[in-house]
Amino acid sequence: MHRSREWLYERIRREKRQSPETSGRALARKYRVSRNTVAKALRNPVPLKRKKPPPRESVLEPVKGFIDAMLGEDLAAPKKQKHTIDRVLQRLAAEHDFEHASYSTVRDYVRKRRPQVELEAKEGRRHLEGTVPQEKQPGEEAEVDFADVWLDLAGQRRKCVLFTLRMSYSGKAVHRVFATASQEAFLEGHVEAFSVLGGVPTVHIRYDNLKPAVKQVLFGRSRTESARWAGFRSWYGCSAFYCTPGEDGAHEKGGVEHEGGRFRRKHLVPPPVVETLAELNERLAAIDAAEDARHVHGRPTSIGFDFEQERHLLRPLPADEYDTGIDLTPVVHRNGRVTVRQCYYSVPARFIGTKVRVRLKANEVWIFDGRSVIARHPRLTRRYTYHDILDHYLEILLVRPGAFAGAAALAQARAEGVFTKTHEAFWAAAKQKAGDREGTRMLIEVLLLHRQLPADAVVAGMATVLKVGSVSTDLVAIEARKAMESREDTGDELGVDDKFVHHPDGSPGEDEPGDAKVISLHVRRLPADPRTSLPDMSKYDRLLKPVPTATSTRKGTSA
Repeated sequence: MHRSREWLYERIRREKRQSPETSGRALARKYRVSRNTVAKALRNPVPLKRKKPPPRESVLEPVKGFIDAMLGEDLAAPKKQKHTIDRVLQRLAAEHDFEHASYSTVRDYVRKRRPQVELEAKEGRRHLEGTVPQEKQPGEEAEVDFADVWLDLAGQRRKCVLFTLRMSYSGKAVHRVFATASQEAFLEGHVEAFSVLGGVPTVHIRYDNLKPAVKQVLFGRSRTESARWAGFRSWYGCSAFYCTPGEDGAHEKGGVEHEGGRFRRKHLVPPPVVETLAELNERLAAIDAAEDARHVHGRPTSIGFDFEQERHLLRPLPADEYDTGIDLTPVVHRNGRVTVRQCYYSVPARFIGTKVRVRLKANEVWIFDGRSVIARHPRLTRRYTYHDILDHYLEILLVRPGAFAGAAALAQARAEGVFTKTHEAFWAAAKQKAGDREGTRMLIEVLLLHRQLPADAVVAGMATVLKVGSVSTDLVAIEARKAMESREDTGDELGVDDKFVHHPDGSPGEDEPGDAKVISLHVRRLPADPRTSLPDMSKYDRLLKPVPTATSTRKGTSA
């Protein structure tokens, strides 16, 4: 077993104290060391440090200055055109006739010397890399940033963005997820955050050079801001502090940089499974409220406790909320779609060829005819993609039922689960009984029932009719009404599917189930009257005349 020199010295000195008559030779023999080692142990309680030999002169000593000059040139050279080890060896051989060093010797020297040369250059400018701890005051500053996040949205894996606004003093943060990092999302995130905080920071909010806010980066911290962003800041009375471009600027708002990653790792792993972004943002609002009990590292008090100290110091909100959406006025194409930011959204067919008003929001697209909402869509993020609603094309499909099977709106309704298996079964049964054309038209007439009856009731009506072996659309309407009334009697509510239902007043999802009415049946579907002529009603007309009395007769005679 290896023993340290300190242990050996201590044993030799203890042995000598216990037996002063023991000779150095005996101690050397016992501990298997030389008598010189025993003498050193008796003179010094601990071993003396060994003297290091003088360093051997490097073979690069004659050319170190030339190598340092090459590394100095790299400081101002492009990133991909700096000296490699092979290039250093080539220049030493060609320019200085030096070929005595190996590749590994030059590599080890350059690896050690390159950061030293960079540091020496910065010292000459009196500038060093590092961070300086900051102390923030309550209610004065905040930080904003976007972070990428992946979601399973409506059954598809999609990349979205996480908006984060964090108060610098307390660490109170507001998080919202948007489809894109558009200007509408940027402004809507601020509106949501200010509403949750109950005010606006009094000094400034720190940003990097986001495109929704900055049109051009000028000299220093000067920026050319977008017009809407300048108007938004004027509305809320908030000031902006723009960080240095590049990675260096991230340290100037390190709080929100860390917060975005922390929140994503803790609350968005695995990727959330949601139907809409509104549903996810409701979850995030609840998480933000629960995190008031969290403690920032090194602080004895919670985030919520610290935020209460700065809540009343914030600048109050304006009386009216800022409208973050923008209005567009596209023309409805012949295919029943409007183009918005190189994406396509369907509109009810009766508006083809007319100009409509589109309100573009962060996560939704609302389409208006005057003041009435005629369509609502989730906002698309990829160019040349489309979102169609099957109900918008039903009037066209009544005339052209052959186009129904291949309609893009039908494929989308199937993918979204709106066109159910019951619809498929009814369609198949109708085609088998009446042929492809008439069977498809019967299905379209059933789909029109969705405009006036809840979707659950229509599906229940179709299921009941299929059980009795019929495909009558009249029976579907009657059974749907009966299903709805039975639910009303028991107090259960029937939900209306907004994706399928098109309300005449243009406000999807606002009608109550109790207000629904059975559609009027088409005249051509009524059974033929078997009677050849109308009955004679003259005999019954006498019953409507009053019976003459004696008094009335005398009055008539006297008159």
